[in-house]
Amino acid sequence: KTTMGQAISLPFKLASTTLTFYRGFFYYLCGKGRYTSYLPPSSPSSESTTIPSYLLQAPSTATGNDNDDAENITISSSSWTISNFSKSPLFYQHARVHLYSLASAFYLYNKPHYRKLSYKQDIVDNFANVAIPGTGLPLSLFVWNKPLALGLVCTASPICSFIASIHLWLKTRGKSSISNEYAIRLLAPDDWFSYWRLNCRVAGMHALLNDIPVGYEMENKWTFLEEGSKCDVPVSPYLDCPAIVVKHRNEEGGLGIHFYRNATDGGDWIIQERILNGDWVTQHLPQNAPLSTFRVITQSRGALDVSKKCAVEDVTALSCVFRAGRMGALTDHDSILFDVDVKTGKVLGGTTNAHWYRLGLHEVLPGRCPWRSSDHDITHHPDGDIPVSGSVVPNIREMLHLVETSHWKLCPDVPLVGWDVVLSADEKLPVCLLEVNLSCNFFRGSFDRKVYLDFLEDMVGRLQEMRLMADRDGKKFK
Repeated sequence: KTTMGQAISLPFKLASTTLTFYRGFFYYLCGKGRYTSYLPPSSPSSESTTIPSYLLQAPSTATGNDNDDAENITISSSSWTISNFSKSPLFYQHARVHLYSLASAFYLYNKPHYRKLSYKQDIVDNFANVAIPGTGLPLSLFVWNKPLALGLVCTASPICSFIASIHLWLKTRGKSSISNEYAIRLLAPDDWFSYWRLNCRVAGMHALLNDIPVGYEMENKWTFLEEGSKCDVPVSPYLDCPAIVVKHRNEEGGLGIHFYRNATDGGDWIIQERILNGDWVTQHLPQNAPLSTFRVITQSRGALDVSKKCAVEDVTALSCVFRAGRMGALTDHDSILFDVDVKTGKVLGGTTNAHWYRLGLHEVLPGRCPWRSSDHDITHHPDGDIPVSGSVVPNIREMLHLVETSHWKLCPDVPLVGWDVVLSADEKLPVCLLEVNLSCNFFRGSFDRKVYLDFLEDMVGRLQEMRLMADRDGKKFK
């Protein structure tokens, strides 16, 4: 195609994608998709699929060399690098799951959440320190009520997707496709924030419709440590004493003294000795770096039907990221995110998501906040120019097996779990689990999207059946 032809067709492609977004979103929000079963093309009843035609791959795009590339490369965290990805089966599957779950957020809005009084309270709290890069405005400002949140979805989604597609086109000097990137951002977004919210919405729906299975109690840090100890899961050690007293060495007159009642004695505080990084981790970090963990995501197909017994084979590790903490940081929330190959343990390129946490109107100024971060091209830790990429995480298979069996033991009835794994300097406990996150994000790690999306589409079908049953029974959620 000529450049002129591409320029002329671009507005029509963008308009078509935008129309698909609105049609799909409202189909699941208040249209037929809200009140009928979710039957994808891969279901046993595929002849009577309830998926609208615009969310199914057209037969004319199901063949060809360009599409083969997108169909075969399922492990990628950057969809735009795959030729014609927006015409692939994975794209359409992702779009269906994304639009269904996005619409489900409004169903969840005022209903109970497994860790808050309502889903609304959970997103308001979680969005308090998150902003669309370059805006400086916390997203919590826009989700205080349903109309405001609906306005955010219907306006910010297409606008930000368009800006992102133009930005990438300029950044790559015309090598990327504006229409392809726009379709990815709007219909099948693969940025860390969108994956995080997708996982959160699935967890919220699953917990609500299953009357909060017992596995969700693991979100409580003390319950996780207590139950982990009972189940022989190597959790981080804690002190078993009623309380501790902390005094400042120079204060007098009753000042500088603090009392902490231990969770072991019914208190609110988990009292632990500080855990130190093991040798492998330490050699990839600068001095004065925090405890740096591995974020591993696992999924449990046992959560599809919590009434059935789950087997350990039903749990699969999807991704692994080494969070290499920055110099002087207190925790590894301030870190470089190095992707890890779950098959070999090889550390791949690093990146960050810190630009999503930059608040304040001054972030709107040119040059203040990057629109997007690097695409896993960091090879060295920036604090000391320490080489990280190319190293191999020791005993990666044992680490992944540990989190898979821990998921099976502690919370097989939870769909997705994020584990914070520590390689420590303690010879008696060289590997331990710090905590779990049940509304988890991948921290930009790569994973097999087909395995992930197949699971989520099965989960969506199951949740929709449960929601329709709750509708028929007039169920009241408490």
